[in-house]
Amino acid sequence: MRKAQIVRETKETRISVSVDLDGTGKSDISTGIGFFDHMLDALARHGRMDLTIKAVGDLHIDDHHTTEDVGIVLGKAVKQALGDMRGITRYADCLMPMDETLTRAAIDISGRAFLVFRTEFPTQKIGTYDTELVREFFQAFTMNAGVTLHIETLYGVNSHHIAESCYKGLARVLRAAVAMDPASAGEIPSTKGALGN
Repeated sequence: MRKAQIVRETKETRISVSVDLDGTGKSDISTGIGFFDHMLDALARHGRMDLTIKAVGDLHIDDHHTTEDVGIVLGKAVKQALGDMRGITRYADCLMPMDETLTRAAIDISGRAFLVFRTEFPTQKIGTYDTELVREFFQAFTMNAGVTLHIETLYGVNSHHIAESCYKGLARVLRAAVAMDPASAGEIPSTKGALGN
C-alpha cells in the first residue's frame, strides 16, 4: 500500500497531508486559499491519487507560507509513499493543453531534486492569489519529493489557464511515473540499484 501521512507544524503554518498513490482521485482539501484548493484538487483528480490536505497558515500576512509549506509536506508524503521505488515506471512526460495554453511537463523520479520552471504569467494575480506562488509550490514539492521536474509553458495568455496547465501537467506525469511497470516488477529502475538516496 503506497500511502503516507505527514504533519508539519511551524510558527507560520500547520499542515497535515495524507496521500494514496494508488487511489481514484478523491480529494479533501482545505488550505484557506480558494484558488490553491482548486489546483490541488486538479492535482489529485488527474493524478489519480487520493489526497487529503488540511492547512492552517498565517493568511493575514499573505498566501506564501501556506503555499510553500503545503508543497514541502506533499513532497515529503509522496516520497515516503514511494518507498524504495521498486517497480515504478520512473520517467514520464506530457503536453497539457488548457484552452489557448499549452504546457510541457516531464519528470524523473530520480532521488535528485531539481526544478526547471519556464512559465511566465501575464498578470500578477489570479483573483487574490499571487501568480509567483505557483513556482514556489513547484519548487517546494520538487525539493522534498526528490524528483527532477521540468515545467515549460510553450504559449498561453490567461493566467488561470497557465497555472492550471502546470498543475495538471504535474498530475499526469506523476501518475504515469509512479505507475508500476509490469516489465520490471520488483526491480529498482536504476543502474545504481537504488533511487532516492
